[in-house]
Amino acid sequence: MDTSLAAAAVTAEASAPAAASTEPSAAPDASPAASSSSAAAAGAEDLAGGVASLSLDERFDLLMSIGEECIQPDELKRLLQNKPVPICYDGFEPSGRMHIAQGVVKAINVNKMIRAGCKVKIWIADWFAQLNNKMGGDLKKIQTVGRYMIEIWKAAGMNLDGVEFLWSSEEINRRANEYWPLVMDIGRKNNIKRITRCCTIMGRSDNEELTAAQIFYPCMQCADIFFLKADICQLGMDQRKVNMLAREYCDDIKRKNKPIILSHHMLPGFKEGQEKMSKSDPTSAIFMEDDEAQVNLKIKQAFCPPKIVDKNPCLEYIQYIVFPWFDKFEVVRKENNGGNKTFLTMDELVADYEAGDLHPADVKPALAKAINEILKPVRDHFNSSSEAKILLNTVKKYRVSN
Repeated sequence: MDTSLAAAAVTAEASAPAAASTEPSAAPDASPAASSSSAAAAGAEDLAGGVASLSLDERFDLLMSIGEECIQPDELKRLLQNKPVPICYDGFEPSGRMHIAQGVVKAINVNKMIRAGCKVKIWIADWFAQLNNKMGGDLKKIQTVGRYMIEIWKAAGMNLDGVEFLWSSEEINRRANEYWPLVMDIGRKNNIKRITRCCTIMGRSDNEELTAAQIFYPCMQCADIFFLKADICQLGMDQRKVNMLAREYCDDIKRKNKPIILSHHMLPGFKEGQEKMSKSDPTSAIFMEDDEAQVNLKIKQAFCPPKIVDKNPCLEYIQYIVFPWFDKFEVVRKENNGGNKTFLTMDELVADYEAGDLHPADVKPALAKAINEILKPVRDHFNSSSEAKILLNTVKKYRVSN
């Protein structure tokens, strides 16, 4: 297949319903934990029927609640009107221990997408992690990390019935004749300057010296969207540039139906001015299998200025994790400090915090208690499952590479 045929194939697919496989895929030598649940196929078949329980507006609002930004809302509503089970694409580089911004938020968002009637394809980007020199470029280590991450989402309550995990190395090898002409066509239609503007998707700065492999990376990630027949790209705001590249590519090949970009908010680290939680700084991140004492200490030391809401990491974690999980935020305090209070909306909490009626000393213990409750099933799973425990102990020994 030449590159012009690859572009033609992508354009043709845009006008035809995507036939998504319901069979999970595992990495080479993967344990059963690397596969979707055994009920995945049956669950996927039930997705269209489940849509009937929600109105079009309810499905639209549910998906919009995921995104800090949606490009474009009118396209999203039209997609929901015309396609019973849209394909949502998410992906991740297996690159070390999982923090709650990745573990809990992804579980929340995936469950929302499934409730809205979508099929979710999660791209385990093992080859991409190798290109980006994660785990020192050791593919076996990268795949071990991938299996550990899937194990966490299973324990954290991600609804796997509507999820298909796909390993990039396996899928690209299996359908190489489709994939590489598409990558080449995207490369031909863009110059180096446009591609290097996307390097931030790898956690690299614009002026950083890149390897040739890292230059290749954005073309491949752009191709993934079409290769997976994705209708919706549900990734973080840090992946926006390559998602926009995919929409621009649609203009180049005269494709009308562009992938919709639904970008979720990026949670900050716990230190002042830390825009993103970092695996390389353990004190700034809560990991999914941290014990109760570690969670309490990290939140106790977190930046949380009184009466200031903007760029306050503790309040962001309440907004993006606690409220979506519990639909409330409970504060326990002595009567002379205002007594116990249950907040049912973020607006109510913000009003009290800005007025000084809610103090950091009230917020931090309540946040720690909520996070520990969310993480308890994950801890229990890694303590009770010998296989999961071995995975965790193996990953903990790996050195995190930038």
